[in-house]
Amino acid sequence: MSLAEVAAAAGGRLAGSADPAATAQSLTIDSRTASAGTLFAALPGEHVDGHDYAAAATAAGAVAVLAARELDVPCVVVDDVQDAMAALAAEALRRLPEVRVVALTGSAGKTSTKDLLAGLLGTLGPTVAPPGSFNNDLGVPLTVLSCDAATRYLVLEMGARGLGHIARLCRIAPPSVGLVLNVGSAHLGEFGTREVTAQAKGELAEATRDVAVLNADDPLVAAMASRTSATVRTFGENLAADVRADDIDLDEQGRPVFTLSTGGAGADGESAPVALRTFGEHQVPNALAAAAAALACGLDLPAVAAGLSAAESRSRWRMEVTRRADGLTVINDAYNANPESMRAALKALVAMAAGRRSWAVLGQMAELGPDAPTEHENLGRLAVRLGVDRLVVVGDEAGRLHAGAVLEGSWSGESVHVADLEAAVALLADEVGADDVVLVKGSRVAGLERVAAALLDLPTESSAPMTATPATGATTE
Repeated sequence: MSLAEVAAAAGGRLAGSADPAATAQSLTIDSRTASAGTLFAALPGEHVDGHDYAAAATAAGAVAVLAARELDVPCVVVDDVQDAMAALAAEALRRLPEVRVVALTGSAGKTSTKDLLAGLLGTLGPTVAPPGSFNNDLGVPLTVLSCDAATRYLVLEMGARGLGHIARLCRIAPPSVGLVLNVGSAHLGEFGTREVTAQAKGELAEATRDVAVLNADDPLVAAMASRTSATVRTFGENLAADVRADDIDLDEQGRPVFTLSTGGAGADGESAPVALRTFGEHQVPNALAAAAAALACGLDLPAVAAGLSAAESRSRWRMEVTRRADGLTVINDAYNANPESMRAALKALVAMAAGRRSWAVLGQMAELGPDAPTEHENLGRLAVRLGVDRLVVVGDEAGRLHAGAVLEGSWSGESVHVADLEAAVALLADEVGADDVVLVKGSRVAGLERVAAALLDLPTESSAPMTATPATGATTE
């Protein structure tokens, strides 16, 4: 867009000797990545103000600065820079009518599903998807603005921290295909109840134009069929689901294998075998969701099954499995945690250990509201019932995990509550065995990825990842 068009789309005005005819080719919020043709968005941050880096950005070649006040450099002055980014993204997408928007939301599994879906759609045409979890009011516009004339599919992950958030994101990028994964306990501290969470997540179904893909195994998601005018397609283990998994099993490394089937109960359909390269049975619904959305976009079932079977994890700290040269296996699932994902990860740990000693190094689950103590205690009890050999609970906020394990009673394993990351690393360094399997999981605030990194830095001959190194890049929910 020309700067004149940028100003018109963003509801702003030109200042600082900005040339109305100068063209902006891309947008960045990091002055260090500014180059010729870049529009630098000067966002205020918690610790720094982007306006302070405007001169550096223009010196690096930025054509202008999207700013909330006049500067001594070419700029487009707007009332709110973040709102202006949203408006620019909406205008950019309007100019790309060939782009099909596929958006997804859910309480858990969004990023894993997004990665699978982007890989599948990439076989149909050039596909843009966010790195990591760029799923908020900054991440969605930035992802949209990375599309170009060649893009055919835009996969967007949409998070919410309140009612109206997803609806606002859908106004930026109206989805052709909308996918709702689940309604769980994540962020109950904000939403209060699962029903309110469902109300927020269902905003995606309401905004979907063509095909709404819904989880048949989650009653709160299945009920969203009444909230959309789009064609509804369902996925799940439910025999009535349009896309389902039959004959689910785990291989010797804890990776799911199943038969991908279509047609629903009593209907003619197709089937094909799938062997995922990701770990844990909880990856099956993510794969089914991605499959259903890809089928809605025109990919055939054999291609979907082949794509799922070939897909590697792209995002860091999500069931990221690495085996040290001495045999120790570390499962780094420290990106985030809620009761549903904790249960799934513990089950995956036990399946992957299969006769080896299993360790669960767990931190707090944040944003659970008043149910947090009970939810933590229940997870501690579950670790005992599943037969996890050693439980290491990290930090005061996670203490009820340890209490739950102790209260569960007879157990051949042991639970230890340590004060901080350093204590956890020291304990593991002394006691972990070369053939053990260690799960590391907690909410982002717990910072447990540092425990996984420390384990892999312990003296060994080398460390070899069991899966391809995922791409970096993440933002807040």
